[in-house]
Amino acid sequence: MLQQLFLLLSATITRPVREWVARRADDGASLVEYALLLALIAVVAIGALVFLGNSVSNTLNHVANNIGATTP
Repeated sequence: MLQQLFLLLSATITRPVREWVARRADDGASLVEYALLLALIAVVAIGALVFLGNSVSNTLNHVANNIGATTP
């Protein structure tokens, strides 16, 4: 009795999940889309480093110098 109830519940739960996964398989992003997104993020990051590189470098050097100056 308990085993039949378990089988009924598991079938009731897993069937909609399997159908949802099957539908999502067609709607998901492909590897090419993920690669393009990663390339876009890399280009933006490199552009930001080129544009803000000197400012960030100067700020970090200033912080490092102040940390070194306060050490006994």
